[in-house]
Amino acid sequence: MALKRSYRALRGLVRVCTHRMRTEWTLPFTDEPSVFICNHAGAMGPIHICARFPYADCLHPWMNAQVLNTREIPAYVRQDYWWRPDSRFAPLLSHTLPYVAAALLPPILRTAPTVPVYHDARLVRTLRQSLRVLQGGEHLVIFPEQPSGHGEHCQELNRGFLQIAPAYARVAGKSLAFWPVHIDPEARAFYVGAPLRYDMKRTLDAQADELLAGLSRGIWPDSYLADGNGGK
Repeated sequence: MALKRSYRALRGLVRVCTHRMRTEWTLPFTDEPSVFICNHAGAMGPIHICARFPYADCLHPWMNAQVLNTREIPAYVRQDYWWRPDSRFAPLLSHTLPYVAAALLPPILRTAPTVPVYHDARLVRTLRQSLRVLQGGEHLVIFPEQPSGHGEHCQELNRGFLQIAPAYARVAGKSLAFWPVHIDPEARAFYVGAPLRYDMKRTLDAQADELLAGLSRGIWPDSYLADGNGGK
């Protein structure tokens, strides 16, 4: 992958301004085209993994297509909990921050090797581009948590990303590996759990809950330990 010069410069600036992150693997990485499934860890999670992860040069993050579109991003910002709705500054932020984001973010994010994610009939574009990434020997990184408030996410995963697995099996004849990654900015670490593989002999519906449960344990190990459900 030939990274754009502007993206390399931006990522270099992030590396200068942020601390180092160590990576702990439950199992050695196989170097095969894979999907890394991560927790957000606030706004810094995506930034850390794109700048500091060992395979950052080969990562293609899934990104909501609205964030890449100057006309659509204001509505996205207003519905995505960028500020507390009960804040006394909420009316001011609602009339200013969405347009600041529209002016700044799309030009910056378009330099990154993203895969735009659509939530309508254009979803096929997301799947096609994802397959091109994997067939090119590189990796996807996805943050499938549901936002639940300002700086918060539900401990429930969107399951739409699993559609990549049967699609990849059809075009490549291979079982896709999903690696759960717990990003811990306080510990300055990426904790990568054992991969979960799509079983090509079973339907996606038959194994979706199993895959999501395993990925959840890897993404939020502390919550599973606290609940007595084990962890990594």
